[in-house]
Amino acid sequence: MEINSKKILLVEDDPSLGFVIKDNLSLKGYAVTLCCDGDEGENTFYQQSFHLCILDVMLPKKDGFAVAKAIRTRDKEVPILFLTAKSMVEDKLQGFQTGADDYITKPFSLEELVYRIEVFLRRSNGHSRSTEEKVFHVGQFAFDPFNLTLKNLSSEKTLTQKEAEVLKLLYQNRDRVLKREEILKQVWGDDDYFMGRSMDVFISKLRKYLKDDPAIQIVNYHGVGFRLEVR
Repeated sequence: MEINSKKILLVEDDPSLGFVIKDNLSLKGYAVTLCCDGDEGENTFYQQSFHLCILDVMLPKKDGFAVAKAIRTRDKEVPILFLTAKSMVEDKLQGFQTGADDYITKPFSLEELVYRIEVFLRRSNGHSRSTEEKVFHVGQFAFDPFNLTLKNLSSEKTLTQKEAEVLKLLYQNRDRVLKREEILKQVWGDDDYFMGRSMDVFISKLRKYLKDDPAIQIVNYHGVGFRLEVR
């Protein structure tokens, strides 16, 4: 068994699927806490600390979107992965708007789930401060990609991991138009339609965070990509 001591909160109301996921992740060395409804999942998160959360969308008592919102009020950084049987674009976008980092559509292979988990945990824990670039100055803002903070004189915003990754990529390529597929492949690992729609949600969030400084713009070059401009 691989020993990694990472704690995962799994909220899944299907007992068979929940058991299979928990059993397989346990064999990989993860410490999995399984909850069967949204209220139990939210309360468990409040009582313990976790490295990653896996939430089914359709849950009794409180759906996965509501649980994700509650988690984000307590922790802006913990990765959240949605399990969804839905294929509607709007449902996936709602997941990203509530603070989720990714989704996986049922039915899925356990190998794919494990791969997604490992990617997020590597991103969360794989870099020390010594390997990160220093704080970036974006107009009036100080952006710290390591600590996921964006602050100016009047406020401080804690970003999600993906928000920070997108902003960092835009900042590092601010001298050119960054193509949509470049962002998608570097941040999401794929450039399919659903990922493209979710990226647009994240760009909209970053524009909202940066709006206090009118000199900053994330310009959309329609059908091509984006460019961060600071006048």
